[in-house]
Amino acid sequence: MTPPKPEIQRLACLEIKGGNERAAYSMELPGLVAWVSSRPMAPAARGGDLHYLSVCSQGFVSRIALADVAGHGEVVSGAAVRLRDLLRRHANEWDQSDVVRELNDSFLMGAGGPEYATAVVLSHYSGSGEMLFTNAGHLPPLWHHAATNEWGLLMESTPYAREVADLPIGLIAGTPYSQTAVQLGTGDLLVLYTDGITESTNDSGAPLDLEGLLALARDLPAGSVEETGQALLAGLETFRGASPATDDETLLVMQACQTVGDWTLLATQLPSSEPA
Repeated sequence: MTPPKPEIQRLACLEIKGGNERAAYSMELPGLVAWVSSRPMAPAARGGDLHYLSVCSQGFVSRIALADVAGHGEVVSGAAVRLRDLLRRHANEWDQSDVVRELNDSFLMGAGGPEYATAVVLSHYSGSGEMLFTNAGHLPPLWHHAATNEWGLLMESTPYAREVADLPIGLIAGTPYSQTAVQLGTGDLLVLYTDGITESTNDSGAPLDLEGLLALARDLPAGSVEETGQALLAGLETFRGASPATDDETLLVMQACQTVGDWTLLATQLPSSEPA
């Protein structure tokens, strides 16, 4: 008999989930369901890949951040704490300009000097399905359009960019980065990942690269976020063969869905402020 699948937990209002430790879990957010796999490079207990998920106090705005910081251990753990605190301060803001500005400053003024990092930050409004995103030197997310069953890349130059009333779109002052808005359709998938995945090599020494990851995605049957993520990781292992992992690897798959119930009822179920 096939064992029952574990129930997907809901992220409570003002809760933040994530960090830079090994993790594998599914999580429901307002208008989204997400699956995360984060695997630090052995033997380190904590890696340079940071990920966080958060929900605003009213249960409408979800924020997802994935960063790749050079290094491991306590140096990166300090960056993880700063990113978590930054997302907590701005949890109720739909506009993510201040988040990106402070994230940029945070990495420039790290405790040990400037830190080399890339990041992608997304904010999703469940009431409309609109999503803001900023890519700070990170690899572009994969985007599966459910209506057309087509895979592509989520980039600032996307033809799907749109204007949002009373929201600044374009270059974020004080940074070299832009804020772009798109409309997610129900069932659309986004795949965020770090370069430990695309820089994986096969037995001949050839890298998977972005096109290889996109090809793996295009061969996938329709499935849940966890099934999609697990299938991508299985495809990665098949490609890699006997070649070992050489870097931290994080994969974050999310899908737009219909929100059921009142998210504010979860506001009293707040966890510890420490990263999960």
